[in-house]
Amino acid sequence: MTAVRLDGAAIARELRTGFASRVERLAAAGIRPGLSVVLVGDDAASRVYVRNKAQACESIGMRSDVHVLGADATEAQVLARIAALNGDAEIDGILVQLPLPAHIDEHAVVEAIAAGKDVDGFRRENVGALSQGRPGFVPCTPRGVVAMLDHAGVELRGLHAVVVGRSNIVGKPMAQLLTARDATVTLCHSRTVDLAAHTRRADVLVVAAGGPKMIGADMVKPGAVVIDVGIHRQADGTLCGDADYDACREVASLISPVPGGVGPMTIAMLLANTLDAAERRAVRT
Repeated sequence: MTAVRLDGAAIARELRTGFASRVERLAAAGIRPGLSVVLVGDDAASRVYVRNKAQACESIGMRSDVHVLGADATEAQVLARIAALNGDAEIDGILVQLPLPAHIDEHAVVEAIAAGKDVDGFRRENVGALSQGRPGFVPCTPRGVVAMLDHAGVELRGLHAVVVGRSNIVGKPMAQLLTARDATVTLCHSRTVDLAAHTRRADVLVVAAGGPKMIGADMVKPGAVVIDVGIHRQADGTLCGDADYDACREVASLISPVPGGVGPMTIAMLLANTLDAAERRAVRT
């Protein structure tokens, strides 16, 4: 068996076509969706991520503003910039690129974003809404994983899903989304005893633990769906995920690659969240 490759880049391109139509409808109502990204410092990887997000917005006709603050910016300066964006009626979404410099309280910054503009879905109101199954912004990566599974026709009801990683950004919300789809979910982490015993029982395995190629073929149930959220740069400059792609694809039925899998879907869901906010603005005006 050789797994079918889940091409997140191709799925994201298809989704953006629909997004562009939504932007056109909003434009007819006099609204141009707007996303503002705040970047603090000069981390090279963060700059690449921010550039990719801005280009994705522009590709469908959305407004995208990038606010760059120096690495020596104070927490008060960052909070002041967020307050100004909160008050800008033409900005539908605010994203603060993480990680922040060590002297800035990441939690305080995230909580400063207005709940209705928190398109990352990290603020407590949106976290609580997800846990209660109520409307709110869902974190982009877990939302993107579910969209990828939907596109592939994976019926989650009754399946055993295993999520490796318990971060607030991916692991925890991923487990909640899968539970909401009636999967039976096991959430594993760095303290899990005999991780392989759990992963080998998974019909759907989502890996977001942060270890390069930590999931081998012997840890995957034959015919399982493997979604790889990790991304790591190897010594030779190439990228890999948390799963050993070449080995696992010989066991799995479906597998997402790195790069070109979950990453493009994450950006697509950022656009989706921002469009959702803009459409709510259209209803209010």
